[in-house]
Amino acid sequence: MSAPERPLIAINGLLLPGESPALKLANRYANAILKAGGLPLAIPPLGGPIDVERLVARVDGLLLTGGDDFDMERLGLGPTHPTAEKTPAEKQDFDFVLARAAIASRTPVLGICYGMQLLGLAEGGRMYQHLPEDRPGCQEHRKGAIHSVRVEPHTRLARLLGQDEVAVISRHHQALAAVGPRWKVSARDAEGLIEAIERDEHPFAVAVQWHPELAEEGSVQDRLFRGLVHAAAIAATQRFLAAR
Repeated sequence: MSAPERPLIAINGLLLPGESPALKLANRYANAILKAGGLPLAIPPLGGPIDVERLVARVDGLLLTGGDDFDMERLGLGPTHPTAEKTPAEKQDFDFVLARAAIASRTPVLGICYGMQLLGLAEGGRMYQHLPEDRPGCQEHRKGAIHSVRVEPHTRLARLLGQDEVAVISRHHQALAAVGPRWKVSARDAEGLIEAIERDEHPFAVAVQWHPELAEEGSVQDRLFRGLVHAAAIAATQRFLAAR
């Protein structure tokens, strides 16, 4: 048995509903993982909790990508905003099982946009369902809006990016209003909106509200993907040594 060269990173995607539902995954996510030194693996929203646990046990890391809006009623969190483009039920259910399995198994995970909201909601977070309605007068975050975020000092995100402010590209109208006790906020925009979260006691659990995969080539945001792949490589090596 030889040590793995490229850690395997599972990536979720969108579910296109219809008579024959299909997985849709933008190549930019897979390319970001490949450039960071990982091997991307697209995963469809199929199977039950046992299948998801087996999947997570066989990969070295997980990337939770951007997506549609949450069906809040299905989560038992009150009515869903009328503007929401609801995620299909089978995908939303699968994603929550996937996120919780990654956290429970200490699998390195990076969340992006919907992926960050997913990780937050999975462990007690609260949501703004529609900006700017829920934060009147706030800056635009939709349709590729560019704005700056302030990174909290002494966080894993600060160590990854190496700077205390970064310009980001946003494509969202929902956002986390608060996080559960196991997560901490690692970045906010100039108006105080949560832009990144992380989990201290986890080997690598980092999530950002913006889209680092859309940043220019060579951006410091590439370090987010390199951080995930590095943590996944450590996990893969530990598993390899344990199996010898």
